[in-house]
Amino acid sequence: MDAVKVVIVGAGIAGLTTALALTQRTDHEVHVYEQAPELKEVGAGIQIAPNATRLLHRLGLEAALARDGVRPLEIRHRRWEDGRVLLQQPLGDLVVDAFGVPYYHFYRPDLLALLGDALPRGFVQLNRRVTAVTQEPDGVTLTFADGATVRADAVIGADGIHSTIRELLFGKESPWFSGSVAYRGLVPAARLAHLSLDRVATTFLGADRHFVHYWVAGARLMNFVAIVPARDWRVESWSATGEVKDALAEFEGWHPQVQAIIGAAERTHRWGLYDRDPLPRWTDGRVTLLGDAAHAMLPFMAQGACQGIEDAFVLANCLRSASADTAPDALLHYQGLRQPRVNEVQRGSRQNATTYHLPDGEAQRARDAQYAAFNAAGPFAARGWLFGFDPEAAT
Repeated sequence: MDAVKVVIVGAGIAGLTTALALTQRTDHEVHVYEQAPELKEVGAGIQIAPNATRLLHRLGLEAALARDGVRPLEIRHRRWEDGRVLLQQPLGDLVVDAFGVPYYHFYRPDLLALLGDALPRGFVQLNRRVTAVTQEPDGVTLTFADGATVRADAVIGADGIHSTIRELLFGKESPWFSGSVAYRGLVPAARLAHLSLDRVATTFLGADRHFVHYWVAGARLMNFVAIVPARDWRVESWSATGEVKDALAEFEGWHPQVQAIIGAAERTHRWGLYDRDPLPRWTDGRVTLLGDAAHAMLPFMAQGACQGIEDAFVLANCLRSASADTAPDALLHYQGLRQPRVNEVQRGSRQNATTYHLPDGEAQRARDAQYAAFNAAGPFAARGWLFGFDPEAAT
């Protein structure tokens, strides 16, 4: 069977994982184009749960993940003012015993770098911004900003939340503002030594806001994300700056640990959180979407990157036996396999936007009782359906 020429647009976590999966698990010709002039990520934390870790292990990245990742002992949800533990999700060795692989926290640039290092040098072509997609019955042509073109049998749009490929296929999207913004920051460990913080992913829950923190970069940096009411901020950008004093003021009266972590930061960034309904389709002919380009979601289940990694493996499996002629059918099959799972995760993330922000009262007490029931039911009663999923078995 002749090789299929596959072009991936976007060299983020989902795009690079797709490139690795296709190059290692198919005989197809694969190319990656990235609009940025260099391969890098905005610095922040990212969580990689077992449903994604097991797939990265299958790409030969087990040693690299263990080298650069932090293995948390637990996930804890705590009450906003007194720190009382509401929900405990054991991780550490227990999650390995249950699901075969670890749960990791990463500094996002570290994860991107280890994915890029697994590909041949020069594999990703940088500074290549797509401006047009032209489909014919027997192929698809991409046009770049400099006027150059490339022809392929299949194109994968893995170009993120503000996807050019998605807009060229389906027009401008219509996300709506969630009413929340996120302050995020990184604090050197030395600034927090007096707190003696364990390797635990902790979320403090309170009215209209919550605060998450966990170690990254070999526990040299504490990553935090503070979700607060938006007020007059609406910009969906990871690089926009925010003021530490403003973030502190949002959590006045909260547990001292929250105040101490925010107060130790030299700077913060903030971005407006937008929600999106699931797309009815990701695929048009020989072009499909993947990762955040297909299913950007609110960050309240820590599954955005994990779902993109799942996408990569299902897509590679669907294309494994495809020819140039059957590539459109393979892309439709991929879409059909992935949408139910991703839609479920999107719904969960949207629900957590409400559940995490309940004011003290009857609904908050009912939520806390549900968390207590999860604790009593077993270590993975709350998240087992996420962690145990294997998209290759589903394929």
